[in-house]
Amino acid sequence: MSMNTVPERLAALREAMKANGVDVYLIPVGDPHASEYMPDHYTALTYFSGFHGENSNFVVTMTESAVWADGRYFVQAEKEIAGTEIQLMRMGEPGVPTAEQYCGKVLPEGGKLGLCGLTASCGLVRSLQKELDAKKGTIKLLNLEDELWTEGRPALPATPAWLLPKEYAGFSPAEKLGQLRAKLSELGCTAQLVGKLDNLAWLLNLRAMDIQCTPYAMAYCYVTPNKATLFINTARVSAEAAAELKANGVELAEYDDVLTVLAAQTEEQTVLADPVSVNYAVYQTLQANPALTVKDEADPLLPMKGVKNEVELAHTREAHIRDGVAMVRFQIELENRLAAGEELTELTIDEILHKYRSAQDKFLTESFGTIAAYGPNAAMMHYHATEEDHAKLEKKGFLLVDSGATYMDGTTDITRTYPLGELTEDERLFYTWTLQCHIDIARAVWLDYCDGHMLDTIAREPLWRHLINYRCGTGHSVSHVGNVHEGPHALNGRNTTVFKPGMIVTDEPGVYEGGVVGIRIENELECYHKASNQYGEFLAFRPIMFVPIATSPIVPGVLSRDELDWLNAYHREVFEKLAPRLTEDERDWLAKKCAAIGA
Repeated sequence: MSMNTVPERLAALREAMKANGVDVYLIPVGDPHASEYMPDHYTALTYFSGFHGENSNFVVTMTESAVWADGRYFVQAEKEIAGTEIQLMRMGEPGVPTAEQYCGKVLPEGGKLGLCGLTASCGLVRSLQKELDAKKGTIKLLNLEDELWTEGRPALPATPAWLLPKEYAGFSPAEKLGQLRAKLSELGCTAQLVGKLDNLAWLLNLRAMDIQCTPYAMAYCYVTPNKATLFINTARVSAEAAAELKANGVELAEYDDVLTVLAAQTEEQTVLADPVSVNYAVYQTLQANPALTVKDEADPLLPMKGVKNEVELAHTREAHIRDGVAMVRFQIELENRLAAGEELTELTIDEILHKYRSAQDKFLTESFGTIAAYGPNAAMMHYHATEEDHAKLEKKGFLLVDSGATYMDGTTDITRTYPLGELTEDERLFYTWTLQCHIDIARAVWLDYCDGHMLDTIAREPLWRHLINYRCGTGHSVSHVGNVHEGPHALNGRNTTVFKPGMIVTDEPGVYEGGVVGIRIENELECYHKASNQYGEFLAFRPIMFVPIATSPIVPGVLSRDELDWLNAYHREVFEKLAPRLTEDERDWLAKKCAAIGA
C-alpha cells in the first residue's frame, strides 16, 4: 500500500488497528522523555496527520479522526489539515472535548484503545482510562508508529555527548546528585528514574545535540542512595566524558537496556515517579517489580533547576549581552538592505541572524527555529517560513522576528516587531497596547506568595481594556544552556508555581488578528528580591535582554508617564550595556534607537 499522503497513511493505520483488534488509536506529540521538542524520529503525529504542532494528540477511529491544537496553532492547523478528513479540535474553546473525553465518546462498549507506551505519559494513560471506564474499555499497548512508519523515517539520534564544565553550571554532577538524594529523602523516597531530558541535562551537566536547537542527549538515569546509572548509547560518550562521569559516581549502561535493567532490580527501593513525565512503559516496569515501591510525586528536579544558581545567572546575563550585540547588527543590516531596495523574504531573516549569532563567542546553536513572519503571517504564533511558502518583505506593515540562541554560558529568547514602513491606525494601536502589557509585567512588584497565574493577569489588563486577549501564556521559563521552554514556573492562567528570586521568565504579550497582523514584544526577565519590610518580602523583575524596542509605531498620548519612564530607562540601559561592544557607526545607530521619547 502506498503511504505517500495523509489519507493513505490513515488507511494503513486503520488496517493495522483492525489486525490488532483495537477500535481507537491515539498518537500523542511525545517521545519516551516527555520532551516538548523531539528528535525527528518521534514526529509520528505529523507523519500521520500532517499537523506540525506541540501539545497535541491525534485520535483515529475506523470512521473518523481528529487532531487537537492549542490557540497558538489554530490558524496553522486549519491550513495543514485542509483537504483531509481530519477534524480540528480547538483546545480550550467552549464545547470542545479533550482528547481523552473524545476517546471515551467514540470507543464502542467493551472496546480497546491502542497507543505506544513509550511515547504516552503515565498521566495521559490514566486520564484516558478514566474516560474509558464508563464503556468498560481497555488500553492495549502497541507501537503501530514503528510498524508502519519505516520508509524515510529519521534514525534515532546519537550525537557526541559531553559535560558542561562546572565553571558554567555552578555545581558538579556529584554535587547535584547529592542535592537530589537529599530532596528524595525529604519526600520519603530512596530512588528516582530521571527521564526528562532537561532534568537529566541539569543533573549530570550532560549535553549533546540529539534534538534540533536543543543540546540534550537521549538518555535515562536511575539514581539510588549509593549509585547512579546513566542509560545512553555508550558509543557516543567519549573516554574523557566517561571518566569524568565515573569520577562523579555515575556508571554507564546502554540506552536500550533501561526496561530490562529496571525489571531486574532486586535492591528494595521506594522510587519516585512523576506521572506527568514518566512514560507508561517505564512506569509499568517499575510497578511490576516487587522490589520497587512506586511513589507518585512531582519531579523534584524541576523546581531545583528552575531557580538558577549565582554562577548560572552571571553567565546567562553575559550571554544575553552578546546576543543583544548580534540583534543590533542584524537590525542594522536589515534596515540597510531594505533601504537599498533589495528584495528580502522571511527566509532572509534567518540567514542574517545566524550570521551574527554564530560569530559570537561561545555560540552553540539557535535555541529554536527562527520565526520570521511578515504581515498576516505573524498572526500564526509559531509560523515558520519554508522554501515553498514564504512572504516577501514590503515597505509597509510589521515584521515579527522571534529568535534565540544557546551559548556555552546561556540560552536566549527574544521577539521584536519591526515597522517596515506605513502602518495602519489599528496596527499602531495594537503595537502600543502590546507594549503597555510588556511594560506592566516588566515593572511589576509583588509579595512573595504570588504565583504565575496571578502575575499573568497583570500583563493582560491593557489589552483586556480593549476586549482583546492572546490565546497563549505571557511567558515561560528558559533553561540554562538547554531548551527554550522549561519549568516549573510560567506566566499563564494555569500556572500555580510561586515565583522565587533566581527564576527567569519571558515577557511576551501580543495581539494576533487572524489574516491581518501579529505583534509580539519579548524580553527575558530575572526575578529578584526587591525589599523586605513589615508587610513581607517583595519581589520584582529586571530585564536581562537588552535590545532596542521600536518606538516609532507608538501612538502618542497612550502610554502613561510611568510607562514612558520605564521605556526610556530601559533604552538607557540598552545603550550602556551594548555600546562598549559596538563600532562607532553601530553606537551612533544605537543612540538614535535608544533616544528618549516623551508623552
